[in-house]
Amino acid sequence: MSGKRIVFATFGSLGDLHPYLALAQELKRRSHRPLIATFEEYREPVAAAGIAFAAMRPAMAGFGDPRAIMERLVDPWRGPEHMVRKIFMPHLRESYEDLARACEGADLLVTHPLAFTGPLLAEQRGLRWVSTVLSPMSLFSAIDPPLFPAAAWLRHVRKLGVAPYRLVFSYVRRVVRRWEEPLHRLRAELGLPSPGPIAQFEGQYSPRVNLALFSRLLAAPQTDWPVNTVVCGFPRYDGTPPDSATRDELEAFLAAGEPPIAFGLGSSAVMVAGKFWRDAIAAARALGHRAVLLTGAPPEELGALPASVKAFQYLPYSAVFPRAAAVVHPGGIGTLAQALASGRPQLVVPVAFDQPDNARRTVKLGIARAVPFRKANAAAMAAALQALLASAGCAARAETIGEKVRRDDGARAACDELERAAANT
Repeated sequence: MSGKRIVFATFGSLGDLHPYLALAQELKRRSHRPLIATFEEYREPVAAAGIAFAAMRPAMAGFGDPRAIMERLVDPWRGPEHMVRKIFMPHLRESYEDLARACEGADLLVTHPLAFTGPLLAEQRGLRWVSTVLSPMSLFSAIDPPLFPAAAWLRHVRKLGVAPYRLVFSYVRRVVRRWEEPLHRLRAELGLPSPGPIAQFEGQYSPRVNLALFSRLLAAPQTDWPVNTVVCGFPRYDGTPPDSATRDELEAFLAAGEPPIAFGLGSSAVMVAGKFWRDAIAAARALGHRAVLLTGAPPEELGALPASVKAFQYLPYSAVFPRAAAVVHPGGIGTLAQALASGRPQLVVPVAFDQPDNARRTVKLGIARAVPFRKANAAAMAAALQALLASAGCAARAETIGEKVRRDDGARAACDELERAAANT
């Protein structure tokens, strides 16, 4: 197949960017010409991965302090509405214009669930289009219902049967449709049937193919998933390698004692860490374990640390997680992919978004415990970690699952599907 121009449209945290960088690099190895359209703020990491970049508005710089934004977004009740109505809906036309420019001459458009204007562009211009989901939550199955942070009670409704669940969930759909009124107006302006499907539900799925970029270990295919959904496995991307000084610092610490507990908060929860790092240190010390903290901020901000604790602003998870006694993380899908691949027991401290559902599914695998982030104080984390570390069965299951995840090549499987989609009319 001659090289194809394939455009990825994505918004969100680094966990929403990294899977597409993995796919883009695999496509580039196959002599295609991938491009990623996303927030201006991600220009540097996309370029560092050797992938062409196009800025797609909105730019996060226009919304003020990132930490204040994240505090609003992680609110379980108002966060999703704020994200849709205040961040994305006011900027639909700019987003559409930017993506249209990026897609000039494209052979295929690939969209993330938050790239709301991608399906419109594909429909209006007749572009070949593939949709993707990063976690099971985005498939909204009534047979295997996700755990919604603001509506955990829905899982109790599901015990009454699929039909009652769908009936109650129809109210959620009506609420979300109201959030999307600007999108339906844009559809009408573009000459498309309006109001159209709900973008956050059925409107996000391509009729051509919908790629589930997660492992079957998290969710088995269900009959009410979108048609043509293909489970590919995790396309894992781990960021740029550390410089030699940082690598030497890590190696020296790891060599100086028993495997540490690794604490990380991903790229979004790290902005609302609060006293988490102090509680992490206290939990590790209570257990007599060493600890590595991946803080996302200069380690100096934590002040003096005990000799048993080492803090780094950034390290690729693959450099730390496999060498840890256990991994503590919030359950974002990118971090979870690396944690599963590491083969180590996990304590998941979910904050928001898909994290509580990912945590629930990881616990069901028998390799993890979960403590909600707001309750993850030193005592709670120490108790959960003590139980994990005392379980030989948990460690054995974690390693078995790690081997399965490492064998899967999600990027290869997904790119096979993308090549087929780009070649077919």
